[in-house]
Amino acid sequence: MHIRDLHLDDHALIAQAAALLVEGFRENWPDAWPDQAEALEEVTGALEPGKICRVALDDDDDGTLLGWIGGQPTYALVWELHPLVVRPDTQRRGIGKALVADLEAHVQARGGLTLMLGSDDQANMTSLAGIDLYPNVWEHITAIRNLRDHPYTFYQKCGFAIIGVVPDANGFGMPDILLAKRIGATIA
Repeated sequence: MHIRDLHLDDHALIAQAAALLVEGFRENWPDAWPDQAEALEEVTGALEPGKICRVALDDDDDGTLLGWIGGQPTYALVWELHPLVVRPDTQRRGIGKALVADLEAHVQARGGLTLMLGSDDQANMTSLAGIDLYPNVWEHITAIRNLRDHPYTFYQKCGFAIIGVVPDANGFGMPDILLAKRIGATIA
């Protein structure tokens, strides 16, 4: 596998990336990218100047797309990881972790200190879903449990920490779990 930039003239890879978004999010986040047209909009948006868009390609064949990741600046020194998707039949083989590490290096090279992301729970995958998190939001966060393979634990394995939650971000009982990781220099 190798990772490289996705370019506007990579028409076949852009189409593959869009199809991968639809496929990869269909089961637990069907409204994220419900069709190829909306997914194509996301992919082409990730190719705008100032953003980072990287793809993982298979070395063993004709360069099949295995996954892709995007990053965009949100604050002066903070970048958002959005999105990350890996072909379902190739998950748990280190592709996602490699894409995250690659994005971290690129963000750090651009002067970023922190990488953050939001990971929605619209399908009752964690103990934060389906309940009223108010008024004791942090009590719920500290007791979070992964009930059905929610990706927040993948991000924790990559060094991210839960920094908060947006209760009801996607409707009552459907929070967005916020995670972040320092990737730049620390204070001496």
